[in-house]
Amino acid sequence: MPSLKDIKKRIGSVKNTQQITKAMKMVAAAKLRRAQDAAVAARPYAEKLQTVMSNLAAREEGDGHPLLIQRGTGRALVILMTADRGLCGGFNANASKEAERFIRANEQGFEDFDLMIIGRKGRDFLRSRIGDKISKVYENITSDATYKTAQLIGEEVVSAYSEEKYDAVFVIYNAFQSAIVQNVTLEQVLPIQPKEAEETGEATIDYIYEPNRGEVLSQLLPKMVEVQIFRALLESNASEQGARMSAMDSASRNASDMIGKLTLQYNRARQAAITKELMEIISGAESIK
Repeated sequence: MPSLKDIKKRIGSVKNTQQITKAMKMVAAAKLRRAQDAAVAARPYAEKLQTVMSNLAAREEGDGHPLLIQRGTGRALVILMTADRGLCGGFNANASKEAERFIRANEQGFEDFDLMIIGRKGRDFLRSRIGDKISKVYENITSDATYKTAQLIGEEVVSAYSEEKYDAVFVIYNAFQSAIVQNVTLEQVLPIQPKEAEETGEATIDYIYEPNRGEVLSQLLPKMVEVQIFRALLESNASEQGARMSAMDSASRNASDMIGKLTLQYNRARQAAITKELMEIISGAESIK
């Protein structure tokens, strides 16, 4: 049975841990508010731009622009968005497992995959599983994602696709729903998928291009890729803070439960020690008589 000193030391250790988890929860809650506002604000523009581009793609010839070309099932690029830090529940593992499942299942029959990972934890998780697929890792950009960051990544992706290095580009991230719910999302970024009016339920829209069709597409199609990546970064950041806040709240409550159990164990051990000392005193007194 542990001594009173050991139990008291453990109670102190758990209390120190609880203070840390409470502080981390408060920090995550403060960051969550800003990250959530940014993610929610970016959704309408990203969704509308995607709708317009899909409508434009449905009205273009297959070779109208490099980003609209359907090339087949050669090499695909998968962009995985995770975090650089842990202590956020299943946030990192869920997205990483989806990337591993998608690559191993290969339901679309691609010949090979390259994996671009944003966040250190995704690399750590997949390095021993599908490490040969990892082509590039970006670190320390998830906590303060800006449009400039998304633009640089988007330009790299668009350039690689235009040079026919890849036949498709997918992005996997955690879409923010609430502080306790994050949905792992898989989206195809390139080639841009056309949507007919029957799919969207919208009436057919005729567009007027100014100054000309080629100029408009060359400006808007790469921008759409950048916006989709930026939106995914914002959603992933909000999901990370929500997952961390929930994980730290759960850890704090578990610490409280453990402190209660250890305190009860301490009181019982202390009472047993006192009883033993009293019995020894009484036994000594009886032996003198």
